[in-house]
Amino acid sequence: MLRPAFLQLGLVVVLTGGLAFVGDVAIGVAGEKVDQKEVSGKIDRMILAELEKGSIKPADRCNDADFLRRVSLDITGQLPSPRDVTLFVLDPDTNKRAVLIDKLLSSPEYGKNWARYWRDVIYMPATEVRARAGQTEFEDWMTTQLNQNHGWDRIVTELLTASGDIHENPATALIFAQGAQAPEIAAEACRIFLGIQMQCANCHDHPSDIWKRDQFHELAAYFPRMTVRQMQEPRTFEIVSVNTDRGRGDFMRENPEQFLRFRDRNNDGKLTKQEMRGPMMANAPGAQGIPAQLIDRIFELGDTNKDGMLSVAELKTIPEPNQGRRGSTEHYMSDLKDPSSKGKLVDPKFFVDGSSPGQGLSDADRRSAAAKAFTSTSNPWFAKAIVNRIWCEFLGEGFYMPVDDMGPTRNARYPEAMDALAAGFTASKYDLKWLVRTIANSQTYQRKVAPKPASEDALPFAAVTPTRLRADLVFNSLMQVLGIDENASNGRGAAMMAGPRAFQRGPRFQFDFLFGVDPSVPKDDITGNVPQSLYLMNSGSLRGALSASGNTRLGKILRENSDDRDALSEVYLLVLAREPSRHEVEICQAYLKEVGQRGEAFEDLMWSLVNSSEFLSKR
Repeated sequence: MLRPAFLQLGLVVVLTGGLAFVGDVAIGVAGEKVDQKEVSGKIDRMILAELEKGSIKPADRCNDADFLRRVSLDITGQLPSPRDVTLFVLDPDTNKRAVLIDKLLSSPEYGKNWARYWRDVIYMPATEVRARAGQTEFEDWMTTQLNQNHGWDRIVTELLTASGDIHENPATALIFAQGAQAPEIAAEACRIFLGIQMQCANCHDHPSDIWKRDQFHELAAYFPRMTVRQMQEPRTFEIVSVNTDRGRGDFMRENPEQFLRFRDRNNDGKLTKQEMRGPMMANAPGAQGIPAQLIDRIFELGDTNKDGMLSVAELKTIPEPNQGRRGSTEHYMSDLKDPSSKGKLVDPKFFVDGSSPGQGLSDADRRSAAAKAFTSTSNPWFAKAIVNRIWCEFLGEGFYMPVDDMGPTRNARYPEAMDALAAGFTASKYDLKWLVRTIANSQTYQRKVAPKPASEDALPFAAVTPTRLRADLVFNSLMQVLGIDENASNGRGAAMMAGPRAFQRGPRFQFDFLFGVDPSVPKDDITGNVPQSLYLMNSGSLRGALSASGNTRLGKILRENSDDRDALSEVYLLVLAREPSRHEVEICQAYLKEVGQRGEAFEDLMWSLVNSSEFLSKR
């Protein structure tokens, strides 16, 4: 048990070539050489000027140990080793931070780390566990794309146009996660790749933005000509194009028994409104999302006994729609006032610039046209969205917050700085490593961590905001600190860290299940929860790995360092990537003396460090 005196350690961190400049905005031409240092410096000066206007003094430059830990976690998802910390701190080279950034970007761990980030962005919002069927292959594919430094436009194009077996072509991840449903694909692609949320316009004009219902459905009209097909031999799923009418008609009315079976969650033979709007198998006929207003109208027409539920018999009484183009692979905007109507036929049109590829295109041509519209250099939101995301991951706050809720009616903080960074990124041919390098080399990123000011009017980026580490980073850190090989097949493997839910998907998957969140969520909203705390504090497997006896990491440290001061230094370097302060050393030594048992005291110490917010957050 942890002694009360040990709580005095004070380890908790409070969480809460051608580039021209026109005025204060960087203007780049796609494909030209971009001076990363010039852009970094320009952004720093823009942000500093605004802080000075507000009489805000920015935080000092962080020390070398803090920078090493921060940038290592941000770029590779890995803690630096105790040896790396010592050597980096002692290195007199004034250019060592820039050299380190380049070294980290060339590491294979860079791609692996950010592939997991994009895995969470795509898969976390999915409502069905089955949607994760190809996530391992997606991680591998995305890792390759990033490590080979393929342009962001190329990656997004592949995600929007992919077809085939989800395991053989992992770029199908986004399409499969949304069940190949046109409205869902349109909403997620817009949110992820443009930072704009239009899903509200599925049912009505957006209540707070300029987006209209017609515009949402014109975007969805790029994606109606595909479906998910389940394969038995081998057992898998594939995304296939469907360019001709399938002749399925209106599934709800033509197959009411099956429709009810797919959605009847409690098996009572009736459907509630909640069951009607709830998830079902994405490849099932009639699996398309049904707008809430349309559900209300269906119940108004079909619920003849007014019990708030629909039986098979009542489903059969709902009026047939107009024949028109029933069963067509074209996209229709439903008539919310008349569910018996097929709705209005909608042709694809891109809401940003009003461009349209025309009528009668195949699925491949429509999706290619969508990808071209999304990634065009004339579409400002494409570059801004990814710039805002990466900046937020590195600084703890974005120019826009939340990162997936931008748009022309939203106000960015430091808009000139963001435009300069987005223009430079565009000029680099959407080079993600250029973007990471530019941000990481900025003075703004290299400032000390400080709690976010309570005032909503306070300007951000005067300091780096402390943020909780993503689930993958916590898992990686635990594996490193405990000396556990994630892939080991023996008893010292990572399976021991997965807890009681460890089954066929593996320990990392299970850890993500407990700790994972969509990275798009504002950092202030990621605070941890009781199950996470209980696992870190009470897990028997975790405490076993923290033992001072045997061949554990702590056991080796104590055997190799007979002097308690040296052992303390090694433990702090291992867990927190820094030396202990004089005050911490004094408290620890007093605690060692009080306990009397060296191994037991160091176990308490190591346990306390692993459970500190400093270990679980960025500093």
